[in-house]
Amino acid sequence: MTNRAGHQHEAHGHDHHGPAGVGSPEVMGWEAWYAAQQQVWSGKVNGAVVAELSDVAPGRALDIGCGEGGDAVWLAARGWDVTAVDVAAVALERGRAAAQAANVDVHWVQADLTTGAPDLGAFDVVSVQYPALRRTPGEDAVRAVLASVAPGGILLATWHADMDAEHARSRGFELDDFVQRADVVAHLDDAWTIEVDETRDRDAPAGQGGMHTRDVVLRARRNR
Repeated sequence: MTNRAGHQHEAHGHDHHGPAGVGSPEVMGWEAWYAAQQQVWSGKVNGAVVAELSDVAPGRALDIGCGEGGDAVWLAARGWDVTAVDVAAVALERGRAAAQAANVDVHWVQADLTTGAPDLGAFDVVSVQYPALRRTPGEDAVRAVLASVAPGGILLATWHADMDAEHARSRGFELDDFVQRADVVAHLDDAWTIEVDETRDRDAPAGQGGMHTRDVVLRARRNR
């Protein structure tokens, strides 16, 4: 699972990681993919994070699939106590370097939520930007994400609104294999209040262009 803060995503499976545990062939593929490029993402914060969290009082934040750390560093610079999670050690090292350059502290954790991540506790904000979390029979990823949100806390999740299934399939990426908005919403019972559920024009980080122009943004608050 890898959040690419400030990224331009195309459908070849590079946002969040699947069910294979850290050290598995699938995860090692993510390591190699990062290692083959000096820098993958812009390092800038994602637009939905700015739009939805700028006015939220800092607390504990969990950035699931943090990638190279653009969102995590932005949150930390605004006073949040941030835990940033990804399966790719290469991405985490780049995140650490970005945090050091920005003179902020972030807790970096290498883990895969679909295969038994460590107990990360409860967070005031859980951010999942452009996830490619694998669907599993037990819906492990969705359950782990929701369980990480503290009572009164916010879940913020963003997906691409303009992903074409055939285009994705041509690149070996089956969209139906990954958690979508509907999978998350299906788990939001009366313990949750949906505050935002909309498709909007993407507020891309500076210097980012490409085919991805619209986002699906879901913001839900846990009542208890």
